[in-house]
Amino acid sequence: MSDHDLFKKYTLQELLDELEVIEQYRQPGGHTHISELTKKQIELYHLLGVEPPTLV
Repeated sequence: MSDHDLFKKYTLQELLDELEVIEQYRQPGGHTHISELTKKQIELYHLLGVEPPTLV
């Protein structure tokens, strides 16, 4: 978080709260679906050096 000055914009709890709303659904037949990500969530994933989950 310090590499991209995220501590200046977010507390650790605020960052976790922003990413917590992402949901994963398992549909009948076993197909998994990830809820849609916001632009802000995708940006946070990239700033943290993590590949965002993709829609299946």
